[in-house]
Amino acid sequence: MKSLSSILLLLFFLIACNQNATTNKETGSTTGAEPSSTMSAGKIAMDGELPAKQSIPELFDEMDYQQATQLYLWGLPIVSFSAMKDFHENVFGATGNDLVVYNSLEDRLGLLTANATTPYILSFLDLAKSGPMVIEMPAGHSAGGLTDVWQRELTAIGEAGADKGKGGKYILYPPGQKEIKVTGYYSIACPTMNIWFGFRALDPDPKKMEELVHGVKIYPYAQRANPPVTKVLSPSGKKYSGVQPQGMAYWERLNAIFQEEPVEERDRFFAAWLDNLGISKGKPFNPTERQKKILIAGAERGQQMAIANSFDKRFENVKHWPDRQWDYVMIISDPSQRAANYDEFFQRSAYFYEAIGYSKSMITKTPNVGQAYLGVYADKDGSWLDGSNNYSLHIPANPPAVNFWSITVYDDATRCLIDNPQHSADLSSRKDLIKNSDGSVDLYFGPTAPAGKEKNWVQTLSGKHWFAYMRFYGPTTAYFDKSWKMGDIEKR
Repeated sequence: MKSLSSILLLLFFLIACNQNATTNKETGSTTGAEPSSTMSAGKIAMDGELPAKQSIPELFDEMDYQQATQLYLWGLPIVSFSAMKDFHENVFGATGNDLVVYNSLEDRLGLLTANATTPYILSFLDLAKSGPMVIEMPAGHSAGGLTDVWQRELTAIGEAGADKGKGGKYILYPPGQKEIKVTGYYSIACPTMNIWFGFRALDPDPKKMEELVHGVKIYPYAQRANPPVTKVLSPSGKKYSGVQPQGMAYWERLNAIFQEEPVEERDRFFAAWLDNLGISKGKPFNPTERQKKILIAGAERGQQMAIANSFDKRFENVKHWPDRQWDYVMIISDPSQRAANYDEFFQRSAYFYEAIGYSKSMITKTPNVGQAYLGVYADKDGSWLDGSNNYSLHIPANPPAVNFWSITVYDDATRCLIDNPQHSADLSSRKDLIKNSDGSVDLYFGPTAPAGKEKNWVQTLSGKHWFAYMRFYGPTTAYFDKSWKMGDIEKR
């Protein structure tokens, strides 16, 4: 039987959250909340060397709450995947045979840390419903690939893939099924039922991008003799959000996708924790009132942990330049999310709280290919980047990118492109920027543009924090040996 102190503690937590939090109506994200109760009852009453009987419920409440906070972190990649799959199907009306093209800034406003420079073309496949699927990728200038429900890359497709940008056919078959070997096809074993296919068209010519997209075909292998048409859809101004949901909605989303997927060996202990909190394989999710309170508290504190883990990373050698604020965004050492002696739990949580999609080309160590990403969350003095302040950033001449570079601004609360009245979230070498006489560039961020520098400015929103990604497409040797060095973002 639950102790009175435990009940009062939970009630205090819920009241405090309602009083101190403000909720974004569109995304459901909570900002400005005071730190919640840890659900710890403090000192436990003892009966000799044993906890007093009346303290046992308090210990179980705290134990289950601690599990819930870590399950929140564990579930981030699969919940983000599920959120995207949901709006593809239920907002855009896309099936696993279709592609959705995110071209304009408005199209991408609901995607976690999307770039604002190149279009995204995405599709979600459910192998449990369709059986093996075929993707026919045409020749073209593209970068893409396949990931499973945990956002682990299965294979690259396009220039970095087996087809080398010359086009090819891929067969995807579900877990537990014998490999399908067909001459002329690349065979891909999928460890999960839900699969994400995505690519970016890298050619700046819109006509070539359109030809590439309309050349893609996706269909069930069983219908290869008469495949259904692959439709190309657009968000078309529809409101959607890929932000992980809050409170009980987080656990409902996690439960729904968890039911569809096999439990891997690495996740069996986490599955035991889920079972303890009401999420069990093959059973309806009907948590008790006690479990609901713990899950809500765990999601709120888990998100706060996720923010700290992402925005103030404590990993070794996370700074590209030790005396600068720029972090490596890609801190997962391998797309498998597996290091030598452990799986990268905290690294994975840090990345997938703020971002979606991961591939080997994004952690390239080879000059002139792939991409390199740096993130910044604080100014030169270590303070959070504040939309009410004006800032500048000096980019020295000859940035280390064979193709182009870009810097993109995101809203801290949503981790999506900043939705400002300027209708612009990025600055890049593909834009007509004002350059200094030595080839360097000064960029500006703030609620108002500096006179005469409007081309080099991104508008931020007063009362909101922001962060930015610096992307180098085709990073050169000067990036890797750090002979080229960029400044910090400084308050003006």
